[in-house]
Amino acid sequence: MTTQTKSALKASSFAVPVSRWSEGEAAGKTEAELLLYRSNLLGSDLTVTNFGGGNTSAKIMETDPLTGEEVEVLWVKGSGGDIGSMGLDGFATLYEDKLLALESHYSGEQDDDKMVGFLPHCTFNLNGRAASIDTPLHSLLPYKHIDHVHPDAIIALAASSEGEAVTRELWGDTIGWLPWKRPGFTLGVWIRDFAKANPQARGAMLAGHGIICWADTAQECYEQTIQLIAEAAEYLNKRSAQGETFGGQRVSPADDRAAIAADLMPRLRGLMDGERRKIGHFSDDDATLEFVGSVDFERLAALGTSCPDHFLRTKIAPLTLDPSRLSDDDYLSGRLSDYREMYAAYYERCKRSNSPAMRDANPVVVLVPGVGRFTFAKDKATARIAGEFYLNAINVMRGAEAIGEYIALDEQEAFDIEYWLLEEAKLQRMPAPREMVGKIALVTGGAGGIGSASARRLLQEGACVMLADLDGDAVQSMERELAAKFGKDVVSSVACNVTDEVQVAAAIGACARQFGGIDLLVANAGIASSAPIEETSIDLWNRNYEVLAKGYFLTVRAAWPLLCRMAAQGGASIVFVGSKNAVAAAKNASAYASAKAAANHLARCLALEGAGHGVRVNIVNPDAVIKGSRIWDGDWRRERAGAHGIDSGQQLEDHYRKRSMLGRDVLPEDVAEAVFWFASEASAKSTGNMLNVDAGNAQAFPR
Repeated sequence: MTTQTKSALKASSFAVPVSRWSEGEAAGKTEAELLLYRSNLLGSDLTVTNFGGGNTSAKIMETDPLTGEEVEVLWVKGSGGDIGSMGLDGFATLYEDKLLALESHYSGEQDDDKMVGFLPHCTFNLNGRAASIDTPLHSLLPYKHIDHVHPDAIIALAASSEGEAVTRELWGDTIGWLPWKRPGFTLGVWIRDFAKANPQARGAMLAGHGIICWADTAQECYEQTIQLIAEAAEYLNKRSAQGETFGGQRVSPADDRAAIAADLMPRLRGLMDGERRKIGHFSDDDATLEFVGSVDFERLAALGTSCPDHFLRTKIAPLTLDPSRLSDDDYLSGRLSDYREMYAAYYERCKRSNSPAMRDANPVVVLVPGVGRFTFAKDKATARIAGEFYLNAINVMRGAEAIGEYIALDEQEAFDIEYWLLEEAKLQRMPAPREMVGKIALVTGGAGGIGSASARRLLQEGACVMLADLDGDAVQSMERELAAKFGKDVVSSVACNVTDEVQVAAAIGACARQFGGIDLLVANAGIASSAPIEETSIDLWNRNYEVLAKGYFLTVRAAWPLLCRMAAQGGASIVFVGSKNAVAAAKNASAYASAKAAANHLARCLALEGAGHGVRVNIVNPDAVIKGSRIWDGDWRRERAGAHGIDSGQQLEDHYRKRSMLGRDVLPEDVAEAVFWFASEASAKSTGNMLNVDAGNAQAFPR
């Protein structure tokens, strides 16, 4: 990283949205379907709104199921929904006349929270979708179609000292300006009163918040929203081009950002205290690098975010780090400690008599000049989304500074949103997290039967999983399969030959950079061979030991520092997938069986070394996992059949099933259950142990 006076990055600009409305697609849709169509178009365009942000509504005439009469019903995005991906069931439906009658219960802004409690009483047709706190912004206005969105270009105006003047310059008296007010009934009253006093207006800017606009038809409302955002973006781009962004660049991007991130994330994660571990997310997009490397970076970062949507996910302010001191653990520990003290002081200054207890004081956003943006949260999706929201905040700051001075959310207002009793109630209603939420697993041989089954089992319990496999195409295919079921955030993959020290280190680095570290290593990559001793070549012997002994050794050695670091926060775990042949001699398999025995003994040695660090090491010994196994699809099947003098088809499967004491097939999923048990808290007091998953084999009883 170098110091410089000129920007090494091209200044970012606001994307200018264009209408995507299709009269063909809209034709024949009902009023409710047109609302959904409009909402999905708006919400799926990140130049218009961010994930979960914004809300849309329409007032639609419906038949009352009680009286059979035609009544006006407000369809409005329900609480917690995402307008980009929701369906019709994502809308709350409420009697408009009952919503308007609620004002008789309102005597001032002190009643805002109370008014939310009345919304369920206005539900139409027993709709179970809860209405959001923004409902009054839609119900109190007399217009049929309303959009309320938070695009970066609009918030940049709303969060600038010159925002009101620019709003008048752009739109005259057709778009009003209202001062900051937290969402709720009072804000709805303000907007209603403004619209009544200004019949020529088609919308209003909400300071620090976003924009609300209205129209008579769904298409007109959509087109107007897009036009307003486009005009704001074009204006800001023109103004930004007239000067240096963020005061110019001071620190240029480091060439080795990926390596720095892979090293830094586990160290930060290991220093964050709390009941559950964090999952990390790293971004080094141009906009972030431009911001963190700028002259004005420290000044602006300290101000925090402006829009409530941003703030709720990013905390009062980010943690900033000196890029020249990232290798100093004492420095990192001190910076995190300072942040927690700052957050606790903020809580004490702002808390109310009925505020909830202080929550996790660790930073969500960590910014490093020349490197990028790190975010940490309870799970990967939350960490990623928090990062995206901070990117929105960066865009807002850039635009706001281009026309004036950026204005962050007032500290007390920020606190009142973060610790809003309504938000706290939402948190309390959330189900308890699954056992492996916050845990990160690396599974070698992840494209195979046992590896993929183990990954699937861990994902079911909320873990993030990095799949590593020699077959790059196969492991990518498995990643896609698991991502389709569990989501793209929680699973990733890397091609890795476990006998190659460089590739193993790269796989460990990829896991650290993708998720923030490693809590669980499942050493599973393997091969199998069968041959009488006189036909066992040096190459065959070495190949077994390369993969099954050296491969396990290299993988553990590379992961060991990360595992020990996380073990300090409550333990870490290694699970070796061994074999029945590691404890019971096998005819015509000396290379394979002795290499497996070496790996198992390595695990026991590691259990001794790991105990002092809190790293548990255990072994699962499967036997005859034929169905779903890639190893049994090759020569191993034919060779083992030959060793037993039977057919390699159904006879072989019958042979192994009948040989077992329980007379049952052993499946990859059975082995995965044992892997999960050793990874879970159920086995927290188990290390150096072996668990056979073989349907019973007396010869392999542990001794």
